[in-house]
Amino acid sequence: MSSSRHTIMDALRMKEGNGEHSYDTNSHFQRRIFSEIEHVVIESIEEMLMNLDYPGYIKVADLGCSSGRNTLLAMSEIVNTIIQSYQQKGRINPPEIECCLNDLPHNDFNTTFKLVPSFLEKLKMEVKGRCFVSGVPNSFYSRLFPSMSLHFVHSSFSLHWLSKVPDGLENNNTSIHINDTSPPDVYKSYLNQFKNDFSLFLRMRSEEIVPDGHMILTFVGRKVSDPLSIDCFHAWSLLSDCILELVSEGIIKESEMYSFNMPFYNPNEEEVREVIINEGSFKINKIETRDHIVPYKTEKDEEEISLQFTETGKEKATRVRCITEPLLVSHFGEAVIDQVFDKYAKYMAKYLSISNPRPNMTLIIVFSLTRK
Repeated sequence: MSSSRHTIMDALRMKEGNGEHSYDTNSHFQRRIFSEIEHVVIESIEEMLMNLDYPGYIKVADLGCSSGRNTLLAMSEIVNTIIQSYQQKGRINPPEIECCLNDLPHNDFNTTFKLVPSFLEKLKMEVKGRCFVSGVPNSFYSRLFPSMSLHFVHSSFSLHWLSKVPDGLENNNTSIHINDTSPPDVYKSYLNQFKNDFSLFLRMRSEEIVPDGHMILTFVGRKVSDPLSIDCFHAWSLLSDCILELVSEGIIKESEMYSFNMPFYNPNEEEVREVIINEGSFKINKIETRDHIVPYKTEKDEEEISLQFTETGKEKATRVRCITEPLLVSHFGEAVIDQVFDKYAKYMAKYLSISNPRPNMTLIIVFSLTRK
């Protein structure tokens, strides 16, 4: 990997803190999705506890936890479900529970750790003093925990981030990701990187999770099989347009645009399933999907855009900014960031204003797995 790619991957984190553009402030969508798939998490925990005969100590991990309230929202639900399950089975003594929060070393763990006392205080009385929280700063594409030590693993909105920018993207000059103008070999490079990364992830977890332990993985995926289809346009397509316009205005160097690609791949359901089956360590218990539709193109003039669309465009621009700003700053510099997202907000407002927009067929895919 080139030094430029090293710099990009070192900056792979969500926007820190709890300010206007932070991930913590702008991750409402992720919170909503968790509430929609919460029943899958609960079912998985209950089955795991039954299979393991309600042990006295349980270790859970949130991989790619990011920072802020979302991490502790998921962990709170996991811990409370464990306690309720013990109570329903008439188990007098609740287990000790170790909660491990993992992300890359540059993640803003401090924002999350400041919320831990409140998290512990709100737990059910039965678990007070029996729940322990720790941080694990490293890539989840490596070993993180001792062998056979984990009982339950949760990872949400994380595994679409790759371990590196794929090789072979030299001809992808007018996009920062995959779109309908990308050469076919660009898709192959992204797909191969995803398969290699996800297979490695499963192999690492297979060494760490006890037999009959469970894992819930939530992906940002895609509904159609062809990633070069126009129906696969998403946030990166619009972001590419904004950066290209700044190149045309002389604000961003052309060479900087050509050398930047997002380390991101949104798989379809079959691609995820294929890797799980081929790796072989986990049984698939359940797969659930949720459509996430975002319009992309429009031909309307700016004067036709209402204030409502303008405000929504700004909101969506901020959501994208909170997950991309560190990456963009590391490559293009901080001076251009406001301009990039001012354009993004304007274009998104324009796209939202059409009456019958072409949808962006993004899919939320949830896999419930058991360690064989």
